[in-house]
Amino acid sequence: MRALNIAATGMMSQQTNVEVISNNIANMNTNAYNGRRAEFSDLLYQNVRRVGSTSSDIGTIVPTGIQLGLGVRTSAVYRITNQGSLNNTNNSLDLAVQGKGYFKILLPNGDYAYTRDGAFQLSDTGKIVTHDGYTVMPSITIDTQATGITVNSSGQILETKDGVVTPSNQGQLLMTIFPNEAGMEAIGNNLFQQTAASGQPSDSTPGAPGYGTILQGYLETSNVNVVSEITDLISAQRAYEMNSKVVQATDQMLQTTNQMK
Repeated sequence: MRALNIAATGMMSQQTNVEVISNNIANMNTNAYNGRRAEFSDLLYQNVRRVGSTSSDIGTIVPTGIQLGLGVRTSAVYRITNQGSLNNTNNSLDLAVQGKGYFKILLPNGDYAYTRDGAFQLSDTGKIVTHDGYTVMPSITIDTQATGITVNSSGQILETKDGVVTPSNQGQLLMTIFPNEAGMEAIGNNLFQQTAASGQPSDSTPGAPGYGTILQGYLETSNVNVVSEITDLISAQRAYEMNSKVVQATDQMLQTTNQMK
């Protein structure tokens, strides 16, 4: 009986849906987290009577036919790239991106990763790094004698020292954009990497056409809408229960068949 397998695919799909929603809720306070959305598609159909086939010798056509569906599958988990709200931290090394773009990060293995989490810090040598100590590219070092750090909207990093009137320019941050942001691969720790689906990265200064600007002293929050997630969770739970009811009904039908004499 097909209904058992069909309902099972529905239960598995809704289980995936709940897992995606739970991950969104778990990351509701994660800096620059992008919410995910599970997407589904129907499986292949079994043609018992093919639509459009001839039904007689004189060429009459079957108008609708009989197609029996075989269930559902998870086709994608889409990443929603809408920008989150900006939270004021008053920390000079907290940087938020307003608009499109990612900070480029150098991983220990030499590969590049990308992030919108601008909660940066200074290393023991004065380099600007992530909370894991990964270097923000291009590498910029702040003098240990600096008394203040200013990052303007175009990514220039200026440091001030006692007794020096004019701030000195220590470097220029760059922004990276991708043709398809949703195609980037998440590797954890708020980092993403390039894939064939994301397209080739393009670097430029913040504020250039198509690139976002930098806001110092702010962090981007998660774009998860908790109310919407709870609503989706209830809907997924109900769908899971309905599919389980189909399994129970099918089991009862099979029992009735087995009891026939």
